[in-house]
Amino acid sequence: MELLAVSFSSSLAGNALFLARQHLCKWKNHSRFDLEAKFVRNKILNKSLRRGRRCLSEKTEASISCSTGTGEDPLIPVNKKLSDARVIYAVAPAMGHNQESHPESHFRVPSIVNALEKWELSPKAMDQASKQGIILIEGSGPTYATVDTFQESLVAAGAGIALIDAVVAESKISKSPPVGFALIRPPGHHAIPKGPMGFCVFGNVAVAARYAQRSHGLKRVFIIDFDVHHGNGTNDAFYDDPDIFFLSTHQDGSYPGTGKFEEVGHGDGEGTTLNLPLPGGSGDTAMRTVFDEIIVPCAQRFKPDIILVSAGYDAHVLDPLASLQFTTGTYYMLASYIQQLANDLCEGRCVFFLEGGYNLKSLSYSVADSFRAFLGEPSLASEFDNPAILHEEPSTRVRQAIERVKHIHSL
Repeated sequence: MELLAVSFSSSLAGNALFLARQHLCKWKNHSRFDLEAKFVRNKILNKSLRRGRRCLSEKTEASISCSTGTGEDPLIPVNKKLSDARVIYAVAPAMGHNQESHPESHFRVPSIVNALEKWELSPKAMDQASKQGIILIEGSGPTYATVDTFQESLVAAGAGIALIDAVVAESKISKSPPVGFALIRPPGHHAIPKGPMGFCVFGNVAVAARYAQRSHGLKRVFIIDFDVHHGNGTNDAFYDDPDIFFLSTHQDGSYPGTGKFEEVGHGDGEGTTLNLPLPGGSGDTAMRTVFDEIIVPCAQRFKPDIILVSAGYDAHVLDPLASLQFTTGTYYMLASYIQQLANDLCEGRCVFFLEGGYNLKSLSYSVADSFRAFLGEPSLASEFDNPAILHEEPSTRVRQAIERVKHIHSL
């Protein structure tokens, strides 16, 4: 299998969306799936966003759905505005992209969808695809590929692009457009412009950022990456770009070893990259402080036209690949605060992209609670989080890290 290099251009974005739509028509019958948009809780279809309707006769591996939080269940095929939704989300589980016992497994997205169904936040959907052969991508970290990986990675990138289209369209007719959430894999923020890295194949957020600029004229893109690992691929893609602000919080010393305080951008882009490595053991208190003292003032100063989020859930205290102490409640807070930030600064235009998260329970609970935040519903974090397993946060070291970033970036 040949994996092609990815450059972040408008032509790539268009091809990814086109090929994603073409790929969706290869599968068996399932009325749930469409690359376009539909409501979930009241299941109302929006005809203006169903250009790929013919795919509904066959099972597809990606969909974009919406949630209104109304609690209505019947399928009512009436023409109603997408702006009635509170969340638009894409599902691209990449079931053929799987290696047994690998943490970035094909169970990740289905576990999230199951959690959404448990709390009646989505319709029922997800079929297993058959296992395929495995290859390892040399020199890319622990990254694998199957015979389906290239096409499924295009579907993931295309689903993110379609979400950009939907959210931007709604922002033109609604003061409170729905938040977008790309429940897609393989993840993307480690993928560098020349190829795959660190479980990631295509830079999904990077592709979406360029697409938002070139197809929608959204010049200033603010990217927040709260994955436990540094998003080195996104960092590198826009390191000299003054119109894309990349802000990453991550565990100090974690894979891939990049994201130092001093990495602030280059040339015209100097100052539009901010990296905040947090000490191990940092948790909810640290992240709330970071949001108030770093993320908000940076976003206010940058004045973005859209906010994109690399939403990694592997900083959860139960996640096996790192040692931060985020909780389900931390992710509820981040979802709620970022949504409000988008409402305040860029007419509500905001799209989240799934990155890491390898404990299936903490991943699914945390994503579901993020959805509850978007819907304005109370958090259920107390039903999952166990404060007894948390240790005291390294508050002095967290404060030192925050003050160092504030000094470097004149905040």
